Amino acid sequence: MKRTFTKLFAIALVLVLSIASASAATLQIGIPDDSTNLSRGIKLLEKAGFITVRPEAGYTPELADVTEYLYDIEIVPTQANTLPATLADFAASAINGTYAQTVGLNPERDGLITEEQLPSDVNPYVNIIVARTADADNETYKTIVEAYQTQLVAEFLLVNYENRFQPCFEYDAEAEFTITPDNVKEYVRYTSDKAGKTVVKIGVCGSDNDQWAVVQRILDEKDAGIYLELVTFDAYNLPNEALNSGEIDLNSFQHKAYLSKDCETNGYDLAIIGDTLSAPLTLYSYNYESIEALKDAAGAK
Repeated sequence: MKRTFTKLFAIALVLVLSIASASAATLQIGIPDDSTNLSRGIKLLEKAGFITVRPEAGYTPELADVTEYLYDIEIVPTQANTLPATLADFAASAINGTYAQTVGLNPERDGLITEEQLPSDVNPYVNIIVARTADADNETYKTIVEAYQTQLVAEFLLVNYENRFQPCFEYDAEAEFTITPDNVKEYVRYTSDKAGKTVVKIGVCGSDNDQWAVVQRILDEKDAGIYLELVTFDAYNLPNEALNSGEIDLNSFQHKAYLSKDCETNGYDLAIIGDTLSAPLTLYSYNYESIEALKDAAGAK
């Protein structure tokens, strides 16, 4: 009887130790692995209180700039477009609005914490319209920027993309919106005749570019004589090269930090001519309902 009790006690002890070991396992958090968005992921985890970061790193910290892990987590840089599909494999992942949409994630409804939206003039992650530097003062291009930075386009961004994107220009958030969930698809379906108009080729990436139909509608209502032809690229390294070489006239797919780094790396002579929107980075999780629950599971160091 004594040996049986001893054996049962030993088995129970092993089970307790196994459970304790499992509960103490380091939680993995995925963040984008490209240079600029990796920095955003690190800043988001800093904001959430998981880590501390060297102040000198500013908006562009690297993993080496993390000075302390306040909780038992591991930051795992991962290809950004795979983070939604692999979310269940991580305790949480930092995903931007463009990719979150592919699996039906909404920052307001599903997010644990969202990147702080700084004013456009100091926010390096504001998306932009870009021209060749020599064409920065082109009047046609200025007209396009003016049409983009209007109340109607702001409403479309907020309604059509369900707050995944935020307008980065002045608009009245308290106004009664002309665009509603009931009529937004009418604006998506708008088409224009390019006959007799100045054709402007705009390089874009991904599928979230329906706002340009609204911009076209505004241009047509103003009788601007401009036709917007979207040229879709399947990789983010291509639109700046195409713009610099003259293959397209403008592009609109990137934030300021990406443009700066791409121009520095490749010697492109490109200039920002207008702000458009921001796609905030949000921390999502299928396993934890709040930052507090995530911290409890990780355990303080």
